[in-house]
Amino acid sequence: MLMGFILLACTFLVQARSPQAAQTQSTLLVTELPREGQTTYQKIRKGGPFPYEKDGTVFGNRERLLPREARGFYREYTVRTPGVRHRGARRIVCGGPVPSEPKACYYTEDHYASFRLIVDRP
Repeated sequence: MLMGFILLACTFLVQARSPQAAQTQSTLLVTELPREGQTTYQKIRKGGPFPYEKDGTVFGNRERLLPREARGFYREYTVRTPGVRHRGARRIVCGGPVPSEPKACYYTEDHYASFRLIVDRP
């Protein structure tokens, strides 16, 4: 019975962590992005042009790994993967009212399974 209580407490503590708390712990400098990610990030800041039709479309945050915002806040952009003929798994997701001036951008290399906050400086 004691073991069951301990497992229950551990489960609660793990689940009690908010997505926002998890995301703020993992950051990535712009200079640490893969070369293709740096190119995509620069295009976002310039307002395009983007090579993929889906670039700049609304990202729904269905995984709830990013901070909660109103629908339409986040937009997704493809980070090209060398040697892959399709869009691949790498993306940058940015949020804010003006797409070329995002309040925050996140990088995922595993198709939205995890995100790292992109920062300009340490």
